[in-house]
Amino acid sequence: MKHLVQKQLAQSIATMQATLADLHVTDTIVTIAELTANAMQAGRKLLVAGNGGSAADAQHLVAEFVVRLTENRPALRAVALTTDTSILTAAGNDFSFDCIFARQVEALGQAGDVFLGISTSGNSKNILQAVQQAKEMNITTIGFTGNGGGQMRALCDHNVIIPSNVTMNVQECHLALEHIFCMAVERFYFGHEFGAARSSEVVLKR
Repeated sequence: MKHLVQKQLAQSIATMQATLADLHVTDTIVTIAELTANAMQAGRKLLVAGNGGSAADAQHLVAEFVVRLTENRPALRAVALTTDTSILTAAGNDFSFDCIFARQVEALGQAGDVFLGISTSGNSKNILQAVQQAKEMNITTIGFTGNGGGQMRALCDHNVIIPSNVTMNVQECHLALEHIFCMAVERFYFGHEFGAARSSEVVLKR
């Protein structure tokens, strides 16, 4: 069992290192952070969706925007499309599980918003439909994926693709990058000096 622990930690670290070495990932995080900050400054918002562990990621990321990451500051506009059980079950029951996020994008989205779809495979049907709906509404689309990007790679305006096809390792990297994405949005929104003095500190509040 000790070997299992060390093997899995090593695998996680190797995936993180491969992601760190992929400069396209770094460039894309900076690009999407700036465009998201610009959208928020213009009165628009970030919409986020995913399934399973990625649904938890969507809610986690949105909490960081609405509440705080490391510094107290005004709330930032973000909505997780994974949380309203009445909408999710009504859309799934009355239409199809594939449309549970697209329906919400149609209802809540506005031109100029940003939609972030999280799918480790890049092939989740309900995320693909949400991306297509967003594009029809002139909403910028971002994909957080693994597995080479799947079908989302060709559909999304911007892609963050983790170089792995192991779901848990992709999710681990997604979470790290989601925190960094939020931090970068804060810097673009509030100024590059925002939080700089404490960005490496661990702030335990929860």
